[in-house]
Amino acid sequence: MEEYRRIADRVEAAVRGGRLKAGDRLPPQRVFARRHRIANSTAIRVYGELARRGLVVGEVGRGTFVRAAPPLPGPALAEATGTAPVDLQLNYPTAEGQSELMARALAALARPDVLAEAVSRPAAATGTPEAREAAVSVLARPGWAPDPARVLFAGNGRQAIAAALSTLVPPGGRLGVEALTYPLVKAVAERLGIRLVPLALDAEGVRPEALRAAHRAAPLAAVYLQPTLHNPTSSTAGEGRRAELAEALRSLDLTAVEDTTWAFLVPDAPAPLAAHAPERVLLVDSLSKRLSPGLTVGYLVVPGRLRTAAAEALRSGAWTAGGLALAAATRWTGDGTVAEVVAAKRADAEARHALVLRRLAGHTLRTSPHAYYCWWELPAPWRAETFTAAAAARAGVAVTPGSAFAVGTGTAPAPDAVRIGLASPPHALLDGALARLAELAAEGA
Repeated sequence: MEEYRRIADRVEAAVRGGRLKAGDRLPPQRVFARRHRIANSTAIRVYGELARRGLVVGEVGRGTFVRAAPPLPGPALAEATGTAPVDLQLNYPTAEGQSELMARALAALARPDVLAEAVSRPAAATGTPEAREAAVSVLARPGWAPDPARVLFAGNGRQAIAAALSTLVPPGGRLGVEALTYPLVKAVAERLGIRLVPLALDAEGVRPEALRAAHRAAPLAAVYLQPTLHNPTSSTAGEGRRAELAEALRSLDLTAVEDTTWAFLVPDAPAPLAAHAPERVLLVDSLSKRLSPGLTVGYLVVPGRLRTAAAEALRSGAWTAGGLALAAATRWTGDGTVAEVVAAKRADAEARHALVLRRLAGHTLRTSPHAYYCWWELPAPWRAETFTAAAAARAGVAVTPGSAFAVGTGTAPAPDAVRIGLASPPHALLDGALARLAELAAEGA
């Protein structure tokens, strides 16, 4: 493939992945050429190719601007559900029959007296005693349960993360994160003026010595970690690693934000990092993956010394849970809906994992039978951005390039890997999409 087309593919992947948005202005062609270390004539061809694809528009005297990304072409798949593209970037699991289960609690909320109580006033960050007890039953793990007095509520997990980070890290402060991390954390940090510091990973997540080295180089204000089913690699830290990280936090006088959003999928997961160092960890979780992103609640378990500050962050950021959502979540927990849907999603994740192992056999994968995502290290000569664009254009399948998760200093290249979200499409559609991706990988760049 000619160089200008490869570069155009990478820009297209950035547009489709949301890293370049409609209305963004591309740099002048000479600046673009310098950044990509290409000739000016090649940059001109890149911009022409992007215009041909309908991705940009040039305005005389103003520059070149990103247009709204055109829809992906229909996939080269024969499925009964239509010709819409297969989106393996979004990751919202749905269990069969969950809507009917959830409707039971909502029916009870329709009573005028119950509804009035739920919507008559804003919900506090501390929720209600009933909501806190329900949250404890959702969050508890074998050998650990949070103190109800330390539970706060957000509108969703993302808002809980934002509140936790704003509680711990001042503008301009340094936050240690996994070298591959949840993309939303990158976006939240940018909005809060927080500088991210990548921490080296191994098969169990962040290495304690990497945390110590980063803090010695320049003090960190806090750390963000995903010890269970790390997104995107699905690694899970063992009890020994968690104990080592807890000791590192104490010795360095650091506090961590522990994201356990996906941990519900692992029935025998180790106790959270918060169990090893409750005074040093703010635990974040939510109902969005357990139940549904449309009506959800975020949880934030905080050390006693930070309870007031975290509650104020939730209030000032307008990140507290809605009264109706909090009431529904409390009922869904009490009537067994959450437990029933969680059991169904655990079985569903295992079935989807089996599809990955079958369709991508022989490839370098990092995944787990409990995970709703897969980290695929692409075969040479593929590059992640090029493969992402080719997957969309030639196979009608959207995946996320490794650069979306990478946190770096600007010197290390993004990994040539993609994350495949497994949760959203029906099984047959997912199976066909995986088959097309495998065929595309075999074709080479």
